[in-house]
Amino acid sequence: MSTIREHSEARLLVPSLMFIALVVAAVASLGAPLITSVATTFHVSLDSAQWTLTIALLSGAVATPVLGRLGAGPHRRVTILATLAVVVAGSALTVLPLPFAALLVGRAAQGVGLGLTALMMGVARDHLPEGRSAATIALISVVSIIGVGLGYPLAGLLTEFGGIRAAYGLGLFVTAAAFLTAWRSMPAAPEGRSAHVDVAGALVLAGGLFLVLFLASETGLWSHHLAVAVVLAIVAVLLLCGWTASELRSRTPLVDVRAVRHPAVAGANIAMFVGGIGMYLLLTLITRYAQTPHSAGYGFGLTTFVAGLVLVPFSVLGFVAGKLTPRVGMRIDAPLLLAGSAIVVGGGFVLFAAARSNVAELFVAMGVLGFGVGSFTAAMPGVILAVTPRSETSSAMSFNYVVRSVGYSLGSAIGGLVLATGTGTGTGTGHPFPNDGAYTTAALVGIAAMAITAVTSLALPRCSPETDPIEEPTGGTGRTTTP
Repeated sequence: MSTIREHSEARLLVPSLMFIALVVAAVASLGAPLITSVATTFHVSLDSAQWTLTIALLSGAVATPVLGRLGAGPHRRVTILATLAVVVAGSALTVLPLPFAALLVGRAAQGVGLGLTALMMGVARDHLPEGRSAATIALISVVSIIGVGLGYPLAGLLTEFGGIRAAYGLGLFVTAAAFLTAWRSMPAAPEGRSAHVDVAGALVLAGGLFLVLFLASETGLWSHHLAVAVVLAIVAVLLLCGWTASELRSRTPLVDVRAVRHPAVAGANIAMFVGGIGMYLLLTLITRYAQTPHSAGYGFGLTTFVAGLVLVPFSVLGFVAGKLTPRVGMRIDAPLLLAGSAIVVGGGFVLFAAARSNVAELFVAMGVLGFGVGSFTAAMPGVILAVTPRSETSSAMSFNYVVRSVGYSLGSAIGGLVLATGTGTGTGTGHPFPNDGAYTTAALVGIAAMAITAVTSLALPRCSPETDPIEEPTGGTGRTTTP
């Protein structure tokens, strides 16, 4: 009877983990397709409206390592529920008729939910059979990407018919459903766990990440106030270096830097960082190109909703890749899968650079990107968790998600910078849109990024938990654990 109940709970747990990961990713991405509508509704500039997306990424990047450490301890269930409660409260702020500042606070609260993805992986690894947990973790990683593809068209459609409050209202509804789902399904962490949050380390890391993502999003700062941007970049590097040194000395680090320095983990994070730049760069290029009006001499002038539909192939093929990758991973090493996925994304750049004369070609390029991103994100946990103790799953994957967030932000920023260099130089001085050749240049930058990612992935050591484990850190269960 107990076995039947456990099997039933496991069947409910997997869809619950997927749903929560999907919701937090989709809600955090709501800012992207609504930027223009926010600027119009609140009578603010587009640069100010852009912060509805940036602030969610910032709060997510800062919250992720903290939640990862809390998720490694005995209070994981409480951490998950409390975080979702914050996300629900933030969602309510985005719906209420309050000033723009309140909307930013709400978006920041919604962004905190991005830190839950790694905790969902920790729950899967602790409470599912080994074979099923690996496939589930891969899908959780993919679902967090697919959420972006689902959020764009839904937000666009609701905005066209009911305004931005309707789009944010959907966010409130699904986050409340995610909270109830977690309340019903999230199990307690295994006994014997302990976790201490290094508050000082968290603050230093938050400061460093804030500056990195701020500099990545405020591209105008580099062109108009270069000296200020350089000083802030130096301060960010110093903060992150100081944080790393502090973590190495701490007995209860926020992130187990010793584990991060493992060749497999370090290489995987480098691949994630560079690959993230390329992946988000292509996503940005295609969506921006699709919405560029015909008056620019190219583009299709698609509405927010129709442009969002271009992401449907991204989501569908990303999910397909996520389902296939664990099976393929039984025959091919994860580093080879990462390299192959990077090459697929590079192929998407080639397609975009060579053929973008009609919308169908954009759909094809987006589908190729989705398949590559889905395969890459599904294979990534296998590289990291192969040498990570079970109790450190949330913490290790949280760090990888911070790296991914920074990579995505830089990808968006690099795309903006490259396109800015081609603005006003094509069809006439002062033309508000970049010339068509700037998109080709940006695509070449993306191809280079994915080539570096593929080479880095191929250089990763082939290790297994039986031959190269990382010992359980102090404060864990007190024994060496292998996945």
